Amino acid sequence: MESVPVRCPACRRDHTYGPPAYPCPCGAPTSPPVLHGAPVVPITHRTWIDDWVTVRCRTCGRHDQWPQPELCCPCGAVLRIPVRPSAEGDGPAPADRSRPDRPAHIPLPRTAPPPRPAFRPLPIHTAHEAVASAARYLKWLGYRDVLRPADRSPDRIDLRATGLIVQVDTAPLPTALRDVECLWLNALTTSVTSVFFSLAGYAQDARARADGLGMPLFALDPAGTPRPVNSPADELISTGA
Repeated sequence: MESVPVRCPACRRDHTYGPPAYPCPCGAPTSPPVLHGAPVVPITHRTWIDDWVTVRCRTCGRHDQWPQPELCCPCGAVLRIPVRPSAEGDGPAPADRSRPDRPAHIPLPRTAPPPRPAFRPLPIHTAHEAVASAARYLKWLGYRDVLRPADRSPDRIDLRATGLIVQVDTAPLPTALRDVECLWLNALTTSVTSVFFSLAGYAQDARARADGLGMPLFALDPAGTPRPVNSPADELISTGA
């Protein structure tokens, strides 16, 4: 993994930055190629285009969207680290190009899950009860080992199960785009699935992004019944754990 020296333009503090690696669908670790010598840019306004870069996997040649590298300086500035365009110096293409391109994932047929009893909700009055309601729902879906961390982790994971991490947003405002993306990144780095529950629903861009990422979104009503709000959530209900 290549590293570059970074100087914060706000406080002039020097850092050494190495981009994180994420697993490509082929299994190879992939990281954005940072651009040496290019000035960093403080982030004052976020857009979806600026938050993602196209990166080519050196192993299989696949091009995918990956998070734009960023560095948080102790002074409070968030710095965007420039990357080399994917067409430049990404290494040779894979030697075997005899087979036509194939989709990254072909879902296998699944048998219908056994019928489940009706979900029995409990009213939600507190944040603790909201998380408990999400945990009961996941167990109803077939996740038998749902656990709640003793202390909420810095990455805001509220529930864990085998192959699954879950966040439950109990704030009075709709869940924001950045919350959805952060949960997805946490799941990506640990190769698990992410699921989101929210008491106040989701911002329009957050829901659109979750649809693109295949993240199930559920809205919790005061009666304690999770309601699917996108297609991945509907699919999770139909297939179960």
